[in-house]
Amino acid sequence: MGRTIGSYAALFLWVITMLVCVTTAGAADLHDFTSDGCSLFPDGTVGDRTKWCECCLQHDIAYWRGGTEQERKKADEVLRTCVFERTRDKALAETMYLGVRAGGHPVFPTWYRWGYGWSYGRGYTPLTENEQKNTRKKIDDYWSKHPAGYCGERSVKSTSKEREEQ
Repeated sequence: MGRTIGSYAALFLWVITMLVCVTTAGAADLHDFTSDGCSLFPDGTVGDRTKWCECCLQHDIAYWRGGTEQERKKADEVLRTCVFERTRDKALAETMYLGVRAGGHPVFPTWYRWGYGWSYGRGYTPLTENEQKNTRKKIDDYWSKHPAGYCGERSVKSTSKEREEQ
């Protein structure tokens, strides 16, 4: 019935505490960087299994990091350009571009969506300065643990497996 000033003050403090927790949780929401190369697409040809893998690794870094809708479009364009430069195959580069444009939207609950490094639901949220620092640190951590990167590690495993099969 009658609320006291003390109960309103307690409610106010609780609301402020929750707002602080929500606004500072963003950096903690960032998962370690992972890559699977070109996700649902080959990383290269039969003769060169990692021919455009590095393009996909760089694309994964951008997608993991997330950000604005314009940043996503730029990342997809960079992927298309990179694949074309490595292959001179305009149809392949365009197919990959159209695939990531169609399937990489942040609304999809997939492991390869835009902003997959964050908890689902972030969407096209610009990164704060603190989040940018945290993403750089996590990428540095990835490279320190995986100096050859996903593609280099995959290439070494493929070569070793081929030698074993001979």
